[in-house]
Amino acid sequence: MPKIHSSAAAEIGRRVRLARTSREISLEDLGHLAEINWTTIGKIERGASSPTVESIVRIASALEIDPGTLITGIAADAYGERTHQLTAREFINAKLGRDPLP
Repeated sequence: MPKIHSSAAAEIGRRVRLARTSREISLEDLGHLAEINWTTIGKIERGASSPTVESIVRIASALEIDPGTLITGIAADAYGERTHQLTAREFINAKLGRDPLP
């Protein structure tokens, strides 16, 4: 069984594959249209690779979909365990020794 990069990568890959197959486009053709090596797209579809923003935009453009459809609803936690759950405001307040806002 291939190694999965993260649950986020697996979900993005599932969405790419669904959009590609529903349009009856081969990996090779999508690679040509998106100007990304088709083997890289295969890794993305299997969740073995986490795509860059550029790859997401290129693939979405080639599939004539909004790039947001590939990442909507995916949170940072889907990339693995985080060492903290702070927001930027909480981090700055903690760094400056301030009490958090209510």
